[in-house]
Amino acid sequence: MSISHKRLGKHGVLVSDLCLGTMNFGWHTSQNESFAIMDRALELGINFFDTADVYGWAVEHGHTERILGNWFALGDGRRDAVVLATKVFNPANGKDDRAEPNTDGRSLSAYKIRKHCEGSLRRLQTDVIDLYQMHHIDRECPWDETWQAFDALVKQGSVVYVGSSNFAGWDIATACQEAARRGMTGLASEQSIYHLDNRMVELEVIPACRHYGLGLIPWSPLGGGLLGGVLEKLDSGRRVSEGVQKQIEAKRQQLERYEALCREIGEAPATVALAWLLHNPVVTAPIIGPRTIEQLESAVRATEITLDEATLEQLDEIFPGPGGEAPKAYAW
Repeated sequence: MSISHKRLGKHGVLVSDLCLGTMNFGWHTSQNESFAIMDRALELGINFFDTADVYGWAVEHGHTERILGNWFALGDGRRDAVVLATKVFNPANGKDDRAEPNTDGRSLSAYKIRKHCEGSLRRLQTDVIDLYQMHHIDRECPWDETWQAFDALVKQGSVVYVGSSNFAGWDIATACQEAARRGMTGLASEQSIYHLDNRMVELEVIPACRHYGLGLIPWSPLGGGLLGGVLEKLDSGRRVSEGVQKQIEAKRQQLERYEALCREIGEAPATVALAWLLHNPVVTAPIIGPRTIEQLESAVRATEITLDEATLEQLDEIFPGPGGEAPKAYAW
């Protein structure tokens, strides 16, 4: 296994080149199984864990954070070994909570940021969130208010770094410029959907991350399973959802070419999809969301291989991107 550690964009903190996503914890994966996955992740060298205050909705919002908190409470240096990331923006109301518009709604108000940070800290059983991410942009809330709230959390020691998720390129630029105007560090990272079959971030998000020194943390690196050898799974009789079946039929020719290329180079499709992301210097760590230890260990294989130029060119032919970066992708 060859997990390596790199800086989060231009920032000094070192994180593993795969990020353990926890969205399945408490929903598809029991607490005990989740504990085992997190223990094994640390053994493999993965020190970057990502969650959100809204995860666990199949049980209740915040359930996943509670599982992480219970794991940290086991001690033995677990919390100190992890760079912990969570998020704020979406509703995070527990089953027993009273209805309350700021908790039930979506925003980045100072009130919500403070309140939700306190809730996450409590559920996670920790004193500090290492990377506190805006789960989405709130264009109706002024940056004066949002940055003031994050600045207060940083100064009181509750948050170390601030990140974004699902921001447009101009949102990243605006956030960073507004932070610089206040003498603040600004954004450390952007978490965005990015995979071979969805390369839109190459137009403006990736250039913005590179310019402002953000680490890019791709979510859904396997396209919801589409890039994980889905045709082979169908051939073996495994069931897939109706929605995935429609995607397969719409992209069958691409997927056939993709899986044939993976067989040719002797690597699993999921491994190739992750390795393709890792070849991009702006990418810090794709988020993997294993349901089992076996899936976790399989994902680590992507850090051990390097795709040659011929393979990268073939992947570009099968899954063409938007044509490069803006504006050259569509103008002179």
